[in-house]
Amino acid sequence: MTQIHPSAVVDSKAEIAASALVGPFCMVGPDVVLEEGVELVSHVAVAGRTRIGSGTRIFPFASIGHRPQDLKYKGEPSVLEIGANNQIREHVTMNPGTEGGGMVTRVGDNCLFMASAHVAHDCILGNNVIMANNATLAGHVSVGDYAFLGGLSAVHQFVRIGKHAMIGGMSGVEADVIPFGVVIGNRAHLNGLNIVGLKRRGFSRDDIHTLRNAYRLLFAPEGTLQERLSDVEDQFQGNAVVMEIVAFIRSDTSRSLSTPKFTGDGV
Repeated sequence: MTQIHPSAVVDSKAEIAASALVGPFCMVGPDVVLEEGVELVSHVAVAGRTRIGSGTRIFPFASIGHRPQDLKYKGEPSVLEIGANNQIREHVTMNPGTEGGGMVTRVGDNCLFMASAHVAHDCILGNNVIMANNATLAGHVSVGDYAFLGGLSAVHQFVRIGKHAMIGGMSGVEADVIPFGVVIGNRAHLNGLNIVGLKRRGFSRDDIHTLRNAYRLLFAPEGTLQERLSDVEDQFQGNAVVMEIVAFIRSDTSRSLSTPKFTGDGV
């Protein structure tokens, strides 16, 4: 039987699974779905057309599913979809999508959102993403699996962050970040590969060595980025890990690409 604390305010139209737990002073709106094993610890507000996946825990004073912080939003029936087994800590905010961004904000499985992290409208996050304290995403950002965003970092709207990338603390990210890349700085620049993350995820020594070689070629000072990208594609076409970076760079995007400082690219 669902456990709902007497002080919680839960709309009768909300769909609450039998094993869900709604703690003291929580508020749950009429279009909310809480799947099996979801726990709202206390003082959590969940609104809008929000679905929260099984096993996800949300801690006090989180605001989940309230209307987007977008002046163009006119009340369209957009949604927020949160996957399974996420940890959403104190004061985290997540907003649903908008008509201008596909009508959905989506969070994958097994993610950790530390205190006061923010996921804006129309963001798409993969699995096993970690956002440290006060890390923030503007609208329409995409974040790949296993990406890590350091504390007090901020990501500009429409930026893409590749799989296994790492955003340094207090970095301002205005351009796309390649898979496996590390960016740092007030206006963040690429600062190598996320070697520690690669090792933790079990990438082989050969894969890491190959990635390093491809990285050096891709961001060498000679030629243009597009010329070097073609060279990397030709030289490493049998390596799936390197090809993931190539595919990421070749994908359509409205943002520029984060590159190392002083490469001479002019990109």
